[in-house]
Amino acid sequence: MSQEALANAKAVLESRIGQAGTPTQWFEVTQERINAFADATMDYQWIHVDEERAKSGPFGTTIAHGQLTMSVMSFLPGGDGAGIPKLDGVKMGINMGWNKVRFPSPVPVGARIRTVPKLVEVTVKGENMIEAVNELTVEVQGSEKPACVAQSVLRMLF
Repeated sequence: MSQEALANAKAVLESRIGQAGTPTQWFEVTQERINAFADATMDYQWIHVDEERAKSGPFGTTIAHGQLTMSVMSFLPGGDGAGIPKLDGVKMGINMGWNKVRFPSPVPVGARIRTVPKLVEVTVKGENMIEAVNELTVEVQGSEKPACVAQSVLRMLF
């Protein structure tokens, strides 16, 4: 482990606190992906998988599961993704969980989403780890309200 790598990484991360990162590319949420997520999680709520019934439901169409949105938001292609730049000396990253998650608006089937990251906190943990808290905002193309705003907690081992 290199204390220099840890110190450099901390300085890089601290310089980005409060700044929005580069958004990911737009990503289409298809019915096939929603159905596959329903199969993986056993969540077959009709607002997600029953296209005919959903037409007369509250959203006029099927919508993505909130957990599906959370599951993909850190991994969408392009941009800064989870908001952490490539850092020298990182041996591995550990997903520690979420501090706060909200779903202000649904993701209708066929919508295109992207993630905009913003680093909000950086803390050195012990002698060889940094914890970063990112606010990840999932935007829906053409909508003023985000689909999800969540604080992701990641630890990086040096």
